[in-house]
Amino acid sequence: MRSEFQLGITMKVSVGHLAIIMDGNGRWARLRGLPRTAGHKAGLNAVQGVMRACEPHQIRHLTLFAFSSENWRRPRKEVNLLMDLFVTTIKKELAELVKKNICLKFIGDIDAFELRLKQRIRQAEYETANNDGLHLNIAVNYGGRWDITQAAKKMAQRVQDGELQVDDINTDTFAGFLCLNEIPYPDLLIRTGGESRISNFLIWQLAYSELYFTDCLWPDFNADELAKAVDWYAGRQRRFGETPEQVSLGTGKSHA
Repeated sequence: MRSEFQLGITMKVSVGHLAIIMDGNGRWARLRGLPRTAGHKAGLNAVQGVMRACEPHQIRHLTLFAFSSENWRRPRKEVNLLMDLFVTTIKKELAELVKKNICLKFIGDIDAFELRLKQRIRQAEYETANNDGLHLNIAVNYGGRWDITQAAKKMAQRVQDGELQVDDINTDTFAGFLCLNEIPYPDLLIRTGGESRISNFLIWQLAYSELYFTDCLWPDFNADELAKAVDWYAGRQRRFGETPEQVSLGTGKSHA
């Protein structure tokens, strides 16, 4: 499956694929005189709330930026707690994910994690692989530049092995080596916490996504906040390089 742009559709009001940069856990905790770890734990409740809120909006794919490749630079105590939180959360929530027909997938450099966490990740993916409800993608130890680099390496290896010709390489070929290559590109990116940047998240995949930034800190993000973002998205005109007149009149190439 590919994006609306590749399928030749210029406007789609519904959000098929929602991506979220979950920012603000630490500030949420600091405002309450709590340790940063308390903010991360509160952020898990927000994840569960957003997952439930996806169904009324007919959101089929939800991709969450949980831990970037740059987050290793944080204090070791915080990183260690996040790793422990990943392990315990996967173990605790797996049965519920299976029950709710949610398909779970992790993207990023998983090999960098310790064996215990890698085993939990692979087990969760295996047990939910056949579920056909919400597709939940968790980006851990992920970076957009890493994604592009690993795709280039895989493609170069295919060329070296004689399985791919240089002249056959184009944007569609390259995209096939990226993470999330089997689902549509994100329609909407939400970043909480007041920052207005994508922070090395899904660089390639977000090229034509609508970007929504909110001051709401992630632990406070709920169904009402999601509805605001979806309503904002519904008012956008997605042109993919065409003029507003082409989109309105249906005369652009993407309408052919």
